[in-house]
Amino acid sequence: MFSFPHDYEEGWTLRNEIKKDGIGLHSGLKCKVVIKPTELKGFHISFSDEPNKVFPLNISQVRNTPLCTTLDLDGKKVSTVEHLLASLIGAGLTHVHIVIAGNEIPLLDGSAIGWIEEIKKVGMINSTTSPKPRPEIKSQIFVSKGESVIFAIPSKKCKLIGLIDFPYEAIGQQMFSIELSPNNFVKEIAPARTFGFLDQLEELKKAGLIKGGALENALVCNGDSWVNPPLRFSNEPVRHKLLDLIGDLAFVGLPRAQIFVYKGSHSLHAKFASSLQKVLT
Repeated sequence: MFSFPHDYEEGWTLRNEIKKDGIGLHSGLKCKVVIKPTELKGFHISFSDEPNKVFPLNISQVRNTPLCTTLDLDGKKVSTVEHLLASLIGAGLTHVHIVIAGNEIPLLDGSAIGWIEEIKKVGMINSTTSPKPRPEIKSQIFVSKGESVIFAIPSKKCKLIGLIDFPYEAIGQQMFSIELSPNNFVKEIAPARTFGFLDQLEELKKAGLIKGGALENALVCNGDSWVNPPLRFSNEPVRHKLLDLIGDLAFVGLPRAQIFVYKGSHSLHAKFASSLQKVLT
């Protein structure tokens, strides 16, 4: 029976490749990925029409895009990478090659659990090369953007504390903390779905976003209630916010740190990841 690693100390790659297709959240177009084992340390992306051009992922490729993380890889854009990357790094994988057909990663059900199920099917094996070093901070890091904040202090483990505060009664203030491990990620974070607000849908569609959004791939909040209950956790929104953070940390690695994030966003995560990158260089 397959089991995930106990911690993030060793190098892991896939036993076999994963093939998955689906609809992109923002483009509304069908897209496909093949996720392959590799002995190249870290996460790498190539496009199916240029298979020999392989990009090692790093934080300098991230572009600020509303509601998702978009990469610019030598002029080619690929959007909504955060849920897949969260699944890979959260599960303990350290050596992965992603081949993309299209310009977005399939949204699946809006969480990471679909990717986790695929990882379970193919299994994981130890890599023959060591993983990249994880960021190990020696002093506190503080980044902010408006009223959004990330504050990190040194720790032997990676512990996340998330806090959100929305003016919608169905969400309100929520907090969740977790000492991250592959098993904890799979049980407590991976099933949490992305969410949106009924009163913002038309505005987002006019802006050319969420063309692939549907009640099957996102929770929709209508003020004091949910359009498509039930929730998987009573505090599913804050757990999904931590899922997004984990995906955005995949560019630098899960730090040995205790991290508090208040009203996180992809642009704030990228700012924090850039600070961690300086620790590694």
